[in-house]
Amino acid sequence: MSQNAWNFLFIGLSFAAYIFIAIRSRAGSTKEYYTAGGGVSPITNGMATAADWMSAATFISMAGSLSISGYDGSRFLMGWTGGFVLLTVLMVPFLRKFGKATVPDFVGDRYYSQTARLVAVVCAIFICLTYIMGQMRGVGIVFAQLFGIEIWLGVIIGAAIVFFYAGLGGMKGITYTQVAQYTVMAFAYTLPAIFIAMTLTGNIIPQLGFIGDYQGADGPVPFLEKLNNINTDLGFAKYTDGSLSTIDMFCITAALMCGTAGLPHVIVRFFTVKDVKAVRKSAYWTLSFIAVIYLTAPTVGSFARVNLIENLHDTSYAEAPQWMKDFESTGQLAWIDKNDDGKIQYFGKGKSESKKDDDVFIGKVPAFKGLGDSAERGSHGQRLVENEIVTNNPNELWFGADMMVMASPYMGNTPKWVIGLLMAGCIAAALSTAAGLLLVLSTAVSHDLMKKIIKPELSDKEEIKWARIASFGALVVGCFFAINPPSSFVAKTVAFAFGLAASSFFPTLLMGIFFKRINKHGGISGMICGISFTFLYITYFQFGLPGLGKGTEDQYLFGISPEGIGTIGMLLNFAVAFAVSHFTPPTPKDIRDLVDNIHDPRAALGQADTGPSHH
Repeated sequence: MSQNAWNFLFIGLSFAAYIFIAIRSRAGSTKEYYTAGGGVSPITNGMATAADWMSAATFISMAGSLSISGYDGSRFLMGWTGGFVLLTVLMVPFLRKFGKATVPDFVGDRYYSQTARLVAVVCAIFICLTYIMGQMRGVGIVFAQLFGIEIWLGVIIGAAIVFFYAGLGGMKGITYTQVAQYTVMAFAYTLPAIFIAMTLTGNIIPQLGFIGDYQGADGPVPFLEKLNNINTDLGFAKYTDGSLSTIDMFCITAALMCGTAGLPHVIVRFFTVKDVKAVRKSAYWTLSFIAVIYLTAPTVGSFARVNLIENLHDTSYAEAPQWMKDFESTGQLAWIDKNDDGKIQYFGKGKSESKKDDDVFIGKVPAFKGLGDSAERGSHGQRLVENEIVTNNPNELWFGADMMVMASPYMGNTPKWVIGLLMAGCIAAALSTAAGLLLVLSTAVSHDLMKKIIKPELSDKEEIKWARIASFGALVVGCFFAINPPSSFVAKTVAFAFGLAASSFFPTLLMGIFFKRINKHGGISGMICGISFTFLYITYFQFGLPGLGKGTEDQYLFGISPEGIGTIGMLLNFAVAFAVSHFTPPTPKDIRDLVDNIHDPRAALGQADTGPSHH
C-alpha cells in the first residue's frame, strides 16, 4: 500500500467514528448543548478534557519548539502542566459549586453587574479567537501535507469540517467524540516515538532512550551529549542550555500557567460531571492522560533534531530524501543555495558574522514564486522565494517548527502505517480543540450576550441558532489569521491567547472566589486594565500600532517578550482591582454570603451542589 493510501485509511476510519458518535449523541436541549446534560463519568470527562487540551499547539508545535530551541521550549511543558494543577486546586471545584456553566455567567453574578458580564464576554471572545487562529493554522498545515496543497487551502478545508461537527452536537457530541480523538492521539504520538527510540538508542521506551545512549557508527554516546555536540558544532547553543533571559523565561511560564487556569474552554469541561467530588476525580484523570503525551514530547523533539541534522546537513539537494521535497512543495521548508554548491547547509547564530543572526531570508515565512506545478525552480530543482536573502550568515535551511512532528516518522524511516496513524492524530488534535473553543465562543455570544444581556426572552431554539452564527463568524476570522499568521509557529500564537487569559480571567476568577472585599468596580476595572495592556503590548510588538509603528526587541519592558507580558498584565489586574475596591463601596451582604457558600466544605465530600444554579 502507498503512503497516501495508509494516510487516508486511518483518517477515513477515525472520521467515520467521530461523525457516527457526533450524530448518535446530538444535543436535544440547551443543557445538553452546553454541558452534555451534566452526567458524564470522571474518567470519560478526563479523557475528553485531555483531548480538548491536546491542541495543534501541543501536538504539532510543542515538540517542534523543543526540537529547535531545546531547554527554552520547556516553557510550554512547565507552563501548561503547572497551569492544570492551578486550575484543579484553585478554580474548578469552586466554580462547579457555584453552578454556572460559563465564565461570564460567574463573573456577571459574582460581580453583580451586567457590565462585568459584558466585559467577560468580550474577553472570552478575544481569548478564543486568538486561540482558534493557532488551531486553524495547525489544521491547515496538516491538511496541506496530507493532500500536497498550499496551507491556505488546507485551512479552508479544515474549517468546513470543524464547523460541521462542532455545530452539530454541542457539548454532548463533542465530549464523546473527544474520547475517540484522545485514543487516536495517544497512539499516534507514542508509537512513532517508540520506533524512533529503538532506531536511535536501542531502547523501546522513548523516555529511557532520551537519557540513555545514542547508538551511532562510532559506538554508544550519551544521547544528550550527542545532541549538545551536533548543536555546538553547527553554531547553535547547547540543547540543554537556554538562550532566553531568566525574567523572560519566568514570565512566559507564569503567563502560560495562569492563562491555563483562566481558559474558558477548559473550565467549562468540568461542568459536564455530576458534582464537586467527580470534578476532582476528573481532573486527576485529565492530568494522567495529558502526561502520556507531555512526557513523550521532549523525546519526539530531540529525536527529530538529531535525525533532521543527520539527514539533511551537508547533503546535496539532488540526493536529499523525498520527504524534504514533499515538505518544501507544501511551503513548510525552504532551501536557499547561498554559495551555489548544491549542498544543504544548516547553521546557527554562532556561525554568522554578527553572532546574532541565523535567518535565511527576511520575513516570518517564505513567499514562494509560483504555486503547485507553476512554481519557479532554481538550478538544482529547489523552489525559489521572493523574500530578500540574508547574506551575513551561512545558514541555508528554513523550516517551520510545526512540521517537525509530522516529518519525524519520515526521518526515522518508520513503517508507512505509523505515518498514517500520526496524520490521523494531528488532525484529531487540531479539530478537538477547535471544536471546544468554538462551543465556548458561541456560548459567550448566544447565552451570555444575547440571552443574559440583549434579549432575555430568547427561546432555546433561537439561542442555539445564535450559537451557530457565532461559530461561523469566529471561524471566518480564525481562518483569515491562520492564513496570515501573527507569529512564526502555532505554539507562539497560542501563547498570546494564554497571555490574554492570564491578564483577564485568572485574577478576576481568583479574586471572585477568595476575596469577598473585591467589588464590581474593582473586578471590572482590573479586567479592562489587564487585558487592554496585554493586548496593546502584543499588538505593538507583533503587528505595530497606528502612529507608533512596530516595536523592536530592545524596547521590551524589563526584557519581557510579548509571550510573557500576560504576567505583568495579571499583576496590573490584581493591583487595579484591589485599589479600586478599597476606595469604592463594599460588596453587598448577599454576595459575601455567596462567596462563603462556595467555600462550604460539604461540597468537597461530593454532596449535591447547594449554590445557585440554572439547571
